[in-house]
Amino acid sequence: MQLVQNVPFFSIMLAMISAVVTPVLPRRAAKWLSVGMVSAVVCLHIWFLPFMLSFGGSYNYMMGHFPAPWGNELRAGLLETVIALALSIVMLLSQLSGMNKLQRQIDTPKQGLFYVMCNLIMAGMLTLTYTNDLFTAYVFIEIMALSSCALMMARQVGHTMVASMRYMILSLLGSGLILIAIALTYNLTGHLLMENIHAVIARYAANGAYALPISVIIGLFIAGIAIKCGVFPFHMWLPDAYGYSTSAASAVLSSVVSKAYFFLLVKIFYRVIGIDVVLSDMALNLMLVLGVLSMILGSIGAIRCLDIRRMVAYSSVSQMGYLFAWIGLGSDVGVAAAMFHLVVHALCKSMLFLSVSPLCDASGDSKRFVDLRGAGYRYVIPGIAFSLGAMSMVGIPVLGGFFSKIFFAEAAISGAGWVRITLLAALALSTLLNAFYFMHTVLGLYRKPREGFVRQPFIKSRLTAVTLSVFGAVNLAIGFFAKDIINLITTGIQNLA
Repeated sequence: MQLVQNVPFFSIMLAMISAVVTPVLPRRAAKWLSVGMVSAVVCLHIWFLPFMLSFGGSYNYMMGHFPAPWGNELRAGLLETVIALALSIVMLLSQLSGMNKLQRQIDTPKQGLFYVMCNLIMAGMLTLTYTNDLFTAYVFIEIMALSSCALMMARQVGHTMVASMRYMILSLLGSGLILIAIALTYNLTGHLLMENIHAVIARYAANGAYALPISVIIGLFIAGIAIKCGVFPFHMWLPDAYGYSTSAASAVLSSVVSKAYFFLLVKIFYRVIGIDVVLSDMALNLMLVLGVLSMILGSIGAIRCLDIRRMVAYSSVSQMGYLFAWIGLGSDVGVAAAMFHLVVHALCKSMLFLSVSPLCDASGDSKRFVDLRGAGYRYVIPGIAFSLGAMSMVGIPVLGGFFSKIFFAEAAISGAGWVRITLLAALALSTLLNAFYFMHTVLGLYRKPREGFVRQPFIKSRLTAVTLSVFGAVNLAIGFFAKDIINLITTGIQNLA
């Protein structure tokens, strides 16, 4: 084994060690240790990606001296590498951009603990991406849930307390459903390793045995992860959780945590149950329905919002709906489109949340649309960053979101009958709704301030400006290299099973 093949293990252990060491360090040291760890993980994956391209497949990494099923395994492939790299970049830029605002929003003694939670979420994201063991995935699902709740509560105001409690209750419900699904899977197959489970379930499916228990397992996994991702009708926790947390926490929760859960569901379909079994069970129709409802109703919820942060939060409900709907299409083309949009949405949504905070600072610390008029002139770089992110989500040409819509349309056309019509109609309607509330907000940022508005002094952060500029450059790059990225994802999906 070459040294570069240790990158998945090294990355997870770096995040775990950083989470253990950070609590005993002074606040400033804890902050830069966390940033340094994420930077190291990004650099390791930049080194790892060319190797996986030349490797041309996937491999299992045995952790320790004991082979599975007694030991634990990681599994690295091209798709896992692309997702881990993209989400690591989002984590790094989110921490850097929200760093200065954290000092004003969180009490000084608790700032070091904020970075502990970020490190644990980083470890959880990497583990869910690379693990080859179902129970290990469940353990880190719980670690991410508790860490996410702590991130919300770091900003101790009344709204975040209520939001974190609501999140915890629903998150525990989702975790419980996933745990029941894992327990049933183990009872049915006698294995927790993904490949071994896949082999047993494929044998059952060929013989027509245990069809009902397998259907129940698939349904439990879908419901549990739908709750975790905030898909309609399980989205009640999401607007408050994203809308009242710190900007860095909102960026991490919307762009890293939810995407890691969703990617785990894709792995379960391909590597645990088997996509052929899932298709024959018709369970994907449930995902398609949930996805379409989220696309439309999430956008309607965003239109009804009176402040910008809740609008961006409701937009996440709509965008997660795209992912669920096109996985529900049940084709590799649909999965590839969903994975591409996962990357685009992770980068755009974090940039939107992180640009909203300085725009509010430039508007007297107000989130109301009426007070944000002219904020794009008062704070230029966040205004440009928000505009880029909004236009990408709408699907303006050249930006990554435009190619997401193109890939979604191509995948929908490959569907048959009512599925094709439903997805194309939902895509068109959702795009129009997205354009309505995002473009209305962007135009408002460059309108004349309301009568009687008095400009208040505010602090401009050079670090925030730099990181938002990098976010904007990365989002533009995704559009220019969309074909190459979708080719990587498509190759990775072929090697996923």
